[in-house]
Amino acid sequence: MGFVPLIEVTRGGLVECQHWGAVAVANRAGQVLARVGDPEAVVFTRSTIKAFQALPFMQSGGARALGWGPADLALLCASHNGEPMHVAQVERMLASVDQDYHALRCGCHRPLFAELGLGSLPADFVPDERHNNCSGKHAGFVAYCVQQGLPLDDHLDPSHPLQVAVRSRVAQAVGLAPGDLAAGTDGCSAPNYALPLANLARGYARLAGGAPDTEFDESFTALADAMVARPELGSGTGRHDLDFMRVGAGDWVSKTGADGVQVVGSRSRGEAFALKVMDGSMLAQVAASVEVMDQLGWLSEAQREALAPRRSSRIVNARGREVGGRRPVFRLGSGR
Repeated sequence: MGFVPLIEVTRGGLVECQHWGAVAVANRAGQVLARVGDPEAVVFTRSTIKAFQALPFMQSGGARALGWGPADLALLCASHNGEPMHVAQVERMLASVDQDYHALRCGCHRPLFAELGLGSLPADFVPDERHNNCSGKHAGFVAYCVQQGLPLDDHLDPSHPLQVAVRSRVAQAVGLAPGDLAAGTDGCSAPNYALPLANLARGYARLAGGAPDTEFDESFTALADAMVARPELGSGTGRHDLDFMRVGAGDWVSKTGADGVQVVGSRSRGEAFALKVMDGSMLAQVAASVEVMDQLGWLSEAQREALAPRRSSRIVNARGREVGGRRPVFRLGSGR
């Protein structure tokens, strides 16, 4: 029972589609509190681990030495829209180590706000690395290399000292050994890792809860504080992570990843869930995430109402007619 139906799509009273996936809910100690499907399902984490990839920089005192504040740290963890506020913040981060976007190795793509239909671009617009949704993370990579005297040209190579340190810290954050992480390459060309959903949830429970009495306490607290204080920099206009963290009123640390990955941690509870939708549907990923929060008892009536549109329960066609629906079909079960 690795992956099971999470969200069904109906039309004309019949089930037209099913989105399969799995969910793991865990606390800081790694205890699985609830699940759907297999909590040990191994999935690529994609952008959900950006806060963990920042740990070598944070633990070395890099952010403190540069005077980076919440805006910088939020962008360090961001999958941003490439809006002017994001581009300007990346420029400031790079300038603090006397670099510009030419030092980034993340590649270029059209800003997400345009790709998602949230705005338009001038006809002569040409994107560069600053507009890449991962440019904040990469600015952190560049800053670490400059501070540590490491070469920049190959800093995304898995054997580069930066990436060796990143792999070690990611593994430590989620309670695994570096050799336990299956490796791949992310869309931004940085190494990325696959690991069990339960460990990803544990990592976010630690991030959200500050990992008290561990060496990550200060770093995790600073990163989580920044993510909830400046969610518009961590995602952007119209994005669901922005909605989640605003509705969570400082309690929820939310991070999306490409191809159906979502993690949300509750700071007050010291627990988190990690979710994967196997077909990568973002609509299903977000709808399932709201349902998980509801079933966990995280939502007040006001929060339930505020997040109702994120369930995408009505399917409306081009003429404005309601032609179908989208509904959750899972119940959280007990842990292991």
